[in-house]
Amino acid sequence: MWDAGYISEINYVYGYFAELAPERLKLALLSKGVAHTVAAQPTYLELGFGQGLSLAINAATNSGEYYGTDFNPGQVANAQELAHASGKQMHLFEQSFEELAQRRDLPEFDIIALHGIWSWIPETARDAIVQIAAERLKPGGLFYISYNVAPGWSPAVPLRHLLSLHAKRAAQGGILDRVEQSISFVESVMNANAAYFEAHPQLRLRLEQIKTQDKTYVSHEYFNAHWDPMPFSDVAARLSEAKLTFGASANILDNLEAISVPSAASEILSGIADPILRETTRDYFVNQQFRRDIFVKGPRAIPDFEMARVVDASAFVALGHADKRPTKVATSSGEADLIADVYQPVVDVLTSSKDGAATVGDILIDKRCSHLNRGQVWEALLVLTGSGFVGPATSSETRDADIVASQALNRFICKRAEYTDQMRFLAAPKIGSAISISRIDQLFLRALELGATDVPVWVWNLLEGQGQRLVKDNVTIEKPKDNLAQLKVLYEEFLTDRQPMLYAVNAI
Repeated sequence: MWDAGYISEINYVYGYFAELAPERLKLALLSKGVAHTVAAQPTYLELGFGQGLSLAINAATNSGEYYGTDFNPGQVANAQELAHASGKQMHLFEQSFEELAQRRDLPEFDIIALHGIWSWIPETARDAIVQIAAERLKPGGLFYISYNVAPGWSPAVPLRHLLSLHAKRAAQGGILDRVEQSISFVESVMNANAAYFEAHPQLRLRLEQIKTQDKTYVSHEYFNAHWDPMPFSDVAARLSEAKLTFGASANILDNLEAISVPSAASEILSGIADPILRETTRDYFVNQQFRRDIFVKGPRAIPDFEMARVVDASAFVALGHADKRPTKVATSSGEADLIADVYQPVVDVLTSSKDGAATVGDILIDKRCSHLNRGQVWEALLVLTGSGFVGPATSSETRDADIVASQALNRFICKRAEYTDQMRFLAAPKIGSAISISRIDQLFLRALELGATDVPVWVWNLLEGQGQRLVKDNVTIEKPKDNLAQLKVLYEEFLTDRQPMLYAVNAI
């Protein structure tokens, strides 16, 4: 079978994953003081790109050469459509990893990335991934991989097994029907006081969570033939065959030990010299379920003096108003408070900067931050980036071609919003990544592009024509006049809040 047991009846969700962005990957390594050789215009390969939204946005917002493969022809066709919309050339293949590994016409890559693939494929596909990394990743290049990890997933393995077994042996209809039937079956087993679920009551909470999630996502997460959460140590051992060494977490908050692990854990972890044992032990402390790791082919430590210089030159962009900065941040070990005396002045400098971006050096010499040192400013920016309030600015001046491509792709996405809410992102070349945005905001942009004289009315006519209604506070708004009134409120918020931010990151 061409799908190798992977769910292919329905296509994957249209997700954008910021960890795949070149600037985010480089920043994550810098947060741990790890050097790399990624070029300013990288050669980039994504393995298993799904609908291709992440790859298309990364290609649009970052100059370089972008490759990708996915064995699902419908998803490849969608990725090709996105590439055509942006005008950026992308090299897209409809091939399995095994087939790609046999190609001899591929370049060497600065970055190879795969998101949420490793845990859902057969061993032969993992072998091919290791082969591709060994043969095609440059020395000093980055390898990004995310995967379900033990011990966090271990208690749920029998739950997933029963779900998928019922779907295979007893459920009827298409995959989404089988998903619903299997969830109902497992719930009935729980309600009958099955001893396993009585002994692991947290699984009832997990099933309740599954019931609320998008069923397309659930089908791909739980119902593939292959589903193998594994310890970090096992993944690291496999990737070492390609001369890859763990460099950092792509989740930047996880690289900041002071806020990402309990204090008792920090004391124990600091005494572990072996990095593989240390990372694996850390997963036990935080009950890690999903890792986002960056491996490097030949990592090197950045010397202290060079590190200070690189940090000072690192630029960031605020993605919100100063008065809306986060006061807490969620980490692997719980919530952490963000000290106003540190975070507020840093945010004030960012939001008041003339070109929408400021470097660490700029912040340090600003009188509003005179009481802060480099370490405090740097950590604050990393935390704000991890929380989504700040983004790393592109390493060089944003190229005109990237702005043109990004805005062309965004117009296409906003046009698609007339019919679907699947792509809730826009390309943001100022940060070399994407901005999350609602379908309603996309429709506002579409109406403005078309020159609508009354934007809320235009949007309401479109929604009403499709029999759709707005939802406020989890309640559907039924009356047309109330829907229009709510759209007018949302439009005013868009004009004063979100539209200026979209301009600031060159999305529009």
